[in-house]
Amino acid sequence: MAEMEAIELHQRAQDALEASPIRVLRDVRVDREGQTLVLSGRVESFYLKQLAQEVVRTVASSCELVNSIDVQ
Repeated sequence: MAEMEAIELHQRAQDALEASPIRVLRDVRVDREGQTLVLSGRVESFYLKQLAQEVVRTVASSCELVNSIDVQ
């Protein structure tokens, strides 16, 4: 994957979370480490953690994804 494509996927992933109708997902952060996207932040349940991952996967399925979101 080219560098520009990785940057574009990172932005699309962050935009998808920020556009979520589920308010808490808008606060999840997406960082890029090379070709990998890393999700971080805090949510109240494992369901919301998984949901954030799936939102990102819909727009960045070609990237490796690491879900480091904490569940409180």
